[in-house]
Amino acid sequence: MWALTEASTGKLKQLWRRRQWLIVSLLLLMIAASAISMFLLSRSHKENPFDGLPHAYSYLETVSTENVQLYMMSLSPEDIKLRAAGAPLQQVIAYGINGGFFYGDALLSIAIMNDIPTNGVKKAYGSGWFNAKYVRGTLVWDGSSRSFSVQVVSSGEELNVTDRQHYFAQGGISMNLQDEELWEDVIAKEHLPYSDEKRMRSGMLYDDSGKLWLIVTPTLSTAAEFRSAILQSVPAEGLEGIFLDGDGSSQMNADEIILPGDSRAVVQMIAVDGAK
Repeated sequence: MWALTEASTGKLKQLWRRRQWLIVSLLLLMIAASAISMFLLSRSHKENPFDGLPHAYSYLETVSTENVQLYMMSLSPEDIKLRAAGAPLQQVIAYGINGGFFYGDALLSIAIMNDIPTNGVKKAYGSGWFNAKYVRGTLVWDGSSRSFSVQVVSSGEELNVTDRQHYFAQGGISMNLQDEELWEDVIAKEHLPYSDEKRMRSGMLYDDSGKLWLIVTPTLSTAAEFRSAILQSVPAEGLEGIFLDGDGSSQMNADEIILPGDSRAVVQMIAVDGAK
């Protein structure tokens, strides 16, 4: 009887040792996993993808009376660079917002800098040389005369600029911010998609002081609500500009906020100059 009890006691001690070893092992694994997680989290916080980029813009957030949230970047036209993206903007190491309309990898809106389209060669389909299918409002910065305009054109040849080596042109849809009677007819003629539906939206404007405004709202809003929010909330005089591509393409990269839209790849962006 004693021998049986002693054997049982030995087995119990052996099982207890194994249990202790398992507990210690699990604790060590948990500590290691926690340490790795903290390291990765710390690393992700420290590795800001925009570190080193020139912060050549001012940032502003506002909310309209209809609760449309606007996120805005204002900057000099000399600090603008129209460039190809080919990815969701959150994957592009550049400050800025989405640009014009596209289908697949073809850019359907004008996006030209110094007579060079951003997404291919001059006069090629999908390059950014054309506003495809329709004449549409195109925001033009004439660097030589230092003047802005919205020109309703179908291609780069039609742009009226002083010096073909010193301008940029970004296509979209005319907003006509100074004409309350005309603007709805114009967006119909220029075929603004889903104007009466509540979608995310984006736009590019200029003002009397010579600033450019890049604006995105993640608030689902109609074209009228977005335009009204701009007129209410942008702290500038003499505003004019264009609607850009909207819905899930409405994206912004700023040091202050990332607006990913629906994280779709966009073909073209309006970037802050000096971006990598």
